[in-house]
Amino acid sequence: MTAADDPKGSDPAVGPAGGAEGPESTVEQLTKQLADKTAEASRNWDLYLRERAETENFKKRMQREKSEALRFAVEPLARDLLPVIDNLERAVDHAAAGGNGQPLLEGVRLVLKSALEVLERHGITRIEAAEGPFDPSQHEAVAQVPDARRQPNQIVQQFEPGYSLHDRLIRAAKVSVSAKPPVESPPDDD
Repeated sequence: MTAADDPKGSDPAVGPAGGAEGPESTVEQLTKQLADKTAEASRNWDLYLRERAETENFKKRMQREKSEALRFAVEPLARDLLPVIDNLERAVDHAAAGGNGQPLLEGVRLVLKSALEVLERHGITRIEAAEGPFDPSQHEAVAQVPDARRQPNQIVQQFEPGYSLHDRLIRAAKVSVSAKPPVESPPDDD
């Protein structure tokens, strides 16, 4: 019998064995698919929540580590400065015991030298302001000195050296700079 001879017409619910799949089996199949998809969605939601919690925990851990790293960032510098402080204390004790002062002066020079070496090991360099042009990126002018022998804005004297950490200026060198002497005007005749 062909589909054209079938009095009911062609039924798409009829399977290859000729057995009919009714609406109940379609509903069961759809219900099973829905349950599978619901379970998959539930697993994905759970996975999402776990990943979200893990991301939040990671952010908090990174913030805590960053805070701790900043808090203890100067530890290597402190460790290197402790012997310098010990030497200064010894020099003070020695000065309190008396003496002519020359050994104390030599001891303080050695301590200063070791302190500068510690700073250099940590990337801090000293900026000496030699006589020459004033550089506002390295120097801070604290006084102007009228000087007819020099060009204006030339360094006359350094009061404090400057320091930089790697390429960043920590403190500018404090200097006095030359200025043109004031022009004296002739007295007014009244």
